[in-house]
Amino acid sequence: MSKVILITGASSGIGKTTAEFLSVRGYVVYGTSRNPKEKSVEGYQMIALDVTKEDSIKKAIETVVYKEGRLDVLVNNAGMGVTGPIEDTPTQEMRNVFETNFFGAINVMKAVLPQMRKQQSGTIINITSIAGYMGLPYRGIYSATKGALDLVTESVRMEVKKFGIQVATIAPGDVATNIAAGRYHTPVFEDSAYKENYQLNLDLMDAHVDAGMDPIKMSEQILKVINSSRPKVHYKVGGFMEKFSIVLKRMLPSKVYEKMLMNHFKL
Repeated sequence: MSKVILITGASSGIGKTTAEFLSVRGYVVYGTSRNPKEKSVEGYQMIALDVTKEDSIKKAIETVVYKEGRLDVLVNNAGMGVTGPIEDTPTQEMRNVFETNFFGAINVMKAVLPQMRKQQSGTIINITSIAGYMGLPYRGIYSATKGALDLVTESVRMEVKKFGIQVATIAPGDVATNIAAGRYHTPVFEDSAYKENYQLNLDLMDAHVDAGMDPIKMSEQILKVINSSRPKVHYKVGGFMEKFSIVLKRMLPSKVYEKMLMNHFKL
């Protein structure tokens, strides 16, 4: 029997690529977005789900379970970016990103866990980010949301293990998607003390995304986790230096690591 998979944030980027990748391999795939333009795309179905609205999540989960009788895998992929100096970024915009990237992911986990406990099986994959392993300049709030989701994943993984449910994170580095277009960009204010450095880093971020890896690499790792009977807690997918930067943070004195990051981001 083919596994039933729900992928949040499947209208573009990693989510869309993964929905297509898994559906052609025989999985029953449901992709979600806040306002899906089509109900059936490339062999999988799209349903409405807003991760910031519990009623929307509940309805989407009930739809899948009603149609399929089960839900085997959740790929918690929906998210948004945010850039800006901490001082210049509106606090409400910070809250909005946490509502999507952190509380949104938790809301969807909470909604699928009763069905997975009933089945005594299931896999939850939370898509985090290599940026969540370190505080990056002008991306501090994004780093914080993904780092927080990493830690919550560690907690919930231990809590649900006895029910036969597996939980893991997959942290990508820069991926060639349209994520930059969907970010909240704090404006480069003319009177900002951070004007020059922030603009320089905005340009660097866009260049890194444009040169990022093919999202299919994430789809391949997601498939491996789905097929693993004992998945690891955390997986990283990206270039050598992106993954090595996490190792360096563990090895180097904090000020040395900070200096390395500042040099990289031309600060």
